[in-house]
Amino acid sequence: MRFRLTPRETSFYDMFAASADNIVTGSKLLMELLGADSSGRAEIAERMRAAEHAGDDATHAIFHQLNSSFITPFDREDIYNLASSLDDIMDFMEEAVDLVVLYNVEELPKGVEQQVEVLARAAELTAEAMPNLRTMDNLTEYWIEVNRLENQADQIHRKLLAMLFNGKYEAIEVLKLKQIVDVLEEAADAFEHVANTVETIAVKES
Repeated sequence: MRFRLTPRETSFYDMFAASADNIVTGSKLLMELLGADSSGRAEIAERMRAAEHAGDDATHAIFHQLNSSFITPFDREDIYNLASSLDDIMDFMEEAVDLVVLYNVEELPKGVEQQVEVLARAAELTAEAMPNLRTMDNLTEYWIEVNRLENQADQIHRKLLAMLFNGKYEAIEVLKLKQIVDVLEEAADAFEHVANTVETIAVKES
């Protein structure tokens, strides 16, 4: 049996791609939530919870592989940061869906659908980018676009906050809705963290 001194560990790429694909699933469930009535939302929340658990499993698999690998395709710290940031995205999306159900929100404010559309687009871009970590090709446009989307998400978030505080809503409703739109904004920030980590990896590998 031939001993390979520097084995190539390629499973990380597949695991990152699987994690990103799961995020696309989560973003689609968020889109479903927008058009669902109160009875349908509980079922969507259950599916989102299952997707979040799948995301946790994917993250733990990456960490386990990281701890058991002698050679990694890029810096261990970057692998950890990338896996953690991908996991954060799913956590925030699942939290937003759960809050909508727990708070019995009858109608989400106008503008939330724009938040969700930004997240869905960022999810698609992230899923497309992960396989390119193998070659580090065609990644520049990815992180530039995700950063642009995060700036767009910031603007949408500020407009939503202004709407919530314009006196139209009861105080308790403001508290509920603000927490939901804040969590969706955190999901957008997490997408940017993923893109920034990918940029860091690409720069180191260039």
